[in-house]
Amino acid sequence: MGEKSGNKIVIEENDLDITCGLTDDEMTFRFKEAIRIDNEIRKIKGFPICKHDTERNKPYLEYPDGRREYA
Repeated sequence: MGEKSGNKIVIEENDLDITCGLTDDEMTFRFKEAIRIDNEIRKIKGFPICKHDTERNKPYLEYPDGRREYA
């Protein structure tokens, strides 16, 4: 768990301890799902969603009625 080094306790952690045992792929999947769910909630509540237009290379707000407002 930890070692005493003088007056300090050194805690040894590995990458799995930091991410609670989740792989990078699992963390990425969970992040994308959280964003998708948040976007669905915003649509239901009538709030705009931030998106990016790859053709124009510009960010925009998309409203539930389909209207786009470029920044």
